[in-house]
Amino acid sequence: MVLVIERLPKRTRQQQLLQAIEDNPFLTDEELMRKFQVSIQTVRLDRLELGIPELRERIKHMAERSYDQVRSLPIDEVIGEIIDLQLDKSGISMFELTEDHVFSRTKIARGHHIFAQANSLAVAVINDPIALTASADIRFIRSAMLGEKCIAKAYVKSLSKGKAKVDVQTFIGDEVVFEGSFVIFHSKKEQLRTEGGQANADRN
Repeated sequence: MVLVIERLPKRTRQQQLLQAIEDNPFLTDEELMRKFQVSIQTVRLDRLELGIPELRERIKHMAERSYDQVRSLPIDEVIGEIIDLQLDKSGISMFELTEDHVFSRTKIARGHHIFAQANSLAVAVINDPIALTASADIRFIRSAMLGEKCIAKAYVKSLSKGKAKVDVQTFIGDEVVFEGSFVIFHSKKEQLRTEGGQANADRN
């Protein structure tokens, strides 16, 4: 039995392609090709007609937007490129897997690189000059491969004096490949100064 894939009308396909990129601006042309079961040329023509730039330009545009500056570690110690950062709230980074990050025989990514991206983002999102990972509950869902782009998304789930909980999911395309729940210790002294300053302001 031959599986026949029903082709979407051009207008419908373009509307769905536009929505897919709005939902996930990190989708590559190859992933869009597989998603809509069309040729790579069709995807590129659709993007051109819709005025959607290629992935590299979309990422550059996102990175050029203003976002909070990392306080907890030097920016060059964050694994991956910071795309968006809202301190004590959320953050996004992108990490492209090269030959240096994979096993030479299988081209599968070494797990510690995937973990390091997520861990450094979890620390970077904390608005404190001193922030350290206390514990991590992690799960690798599938292997990442040479050339794939890992998009890590961090969300601060709770924030209290001296401790924060940060959840991170790493995506390749629409697929989750890694999940981690991190407990981050941060500077109690800094937190107390902030609270004390606010209390004094309230009294004044």
